[in-house]
Amino acid sequence: MRDTPRDVVRAACAEFGEDVVIDWCVAFLTGEISGKEAYGAALPKLVAITGSDNPGGWKTPVDPVNYYWIRVWAARVFLYVWRDDVVEALQVAARDPAWRVREHVARIAAQRELGQLVDALLPDLEHELPRVREAAVRAVGAAGEYEHADAIRPLANDPDHTVRAAVERALTKLEDRLDRPVH
Repeated sequence: MRDTPRDVVRAACAEFGEDVVIDWCVAFLTGEISGKEAYGAALPKLVAITGSDNPGGWKTPVDPVNYYWIRVWAARVFLYVWRDDVVEALQVAARDPAWRVREHVARIAAQRELGQLVDALLPDLEHELPRVREAAVRAVGAAGEYEHADAIRPLANDPDHTVRAAVERALTKLEDRLDRPVH
């Protein structure tokens, strides 16, 4: 049986230390460690955070089009371990060209209630993929402010039922969290 991402992150932190793993992930997310380096000299770091001897299962050399996965895997780590200075790296990642990276940033923003990321995630409310819109809506509900309700309200009529349901929950969560009506 394969370890869960949480188990992989816990094992990496146990072996290398939480701060070291966080530093690696920040470096991957911000491009301090490039994709080419990640599959070169930094491969042991990538193996540690993915739990795979061949992250991605690709043949070498890895096609640079797949380098965004490194940033996805690095972002995912922050669902399980945290340090407050990670927010700066997530602000960079919130503008990443890869939607999967931004989706993870939204998930982290929702889980950790990181209001400072909400504005950067608002463009994803218009993304073509429902799962990206839903993640952005959830982040707004968990960490947004009163004025952000206007940004998600139009998605109450989204063609995708998961997005519509996320809007309903997000508006309720905003009202509860802010202790005032947003409708």
